[in-house]
Amino acid sequence: MDAIPFEAWFFEVPPVTRYWTTAAVVTSVLVQCEVLTPYQLFFAFRTVFETHQYWRFLTTFLYFGPLSLDFIFHIFFMSRYSRMLEDSFFRNKTLDFLWLLFYSSFSLLILSPLVSLPFLGSPLSFSLVYIWARRNPSIRLSFLGLFVFSAPYLPWVLFGFSLILNNKLPRGDLVGIAVGHVYFFFEDIFPRLYGYRPLAPPWRWQIWRRRRQRGSVE
Repeated sequence: MDAIPFEAWFFEVPPVTRYWTTAAVVTSVLVQCEVLTPYQLFFAFRTVFETHQYWRFLTTFLYFGPLSLDFIFHIFFMSRYSRMLEDSFFRNKTLDFLWLLFYSSFSLLILSPLVSLPFLGSPLSFSLVYIWARRNPSIRLSFLGLFVFSAPYLPWVLFGFSLILNNKLPRGDLVGIAVGHVYFFFEDIFPRLYGYRPLAPPWRWQIWRRRRQRGSVE
């Protein structure tokens, strides 16, 4: 039996983006059904280490808010730009993409208490939007059919839209831009200047990647 369109689309999505999107949707559904509460999911150093609730290292990146139009907006941008990164620059490089997510997640966890961000899924997705945008300078985009701009301006267009929509400074967006910029600078600009990648995966990670690639070939 042929797969229905949704199934075909679902399994065309690269694995990391597919699992992250699915987990995020399931998490919000469980909160909506009152199986979980946001208080069980947010990240705070004291809560994690004093009460040993280590699952919060993960759940803070999975909760994008209650089911709503705002939730759909965030999930759409997260899955879209995560997929485009994974399908292009990280095609057949799943472990390298996981390393990007690990770096970004670790950075956001460190910055979280400094800027009072208990949920980090949106900042993480925003860092991916920033990286994709900077790596596609020639692409032209349209925002709601109102105006056309180059891809590198996309994070700032979304930042401005969020600022106008919510009437408050979107700190998560700014932190995501900062984390994404550090990765882009040290992966795309710094190596061209100095021939060295400070944010390259550690050697053990690279050995694991080579073993996985050899295994897939065999």
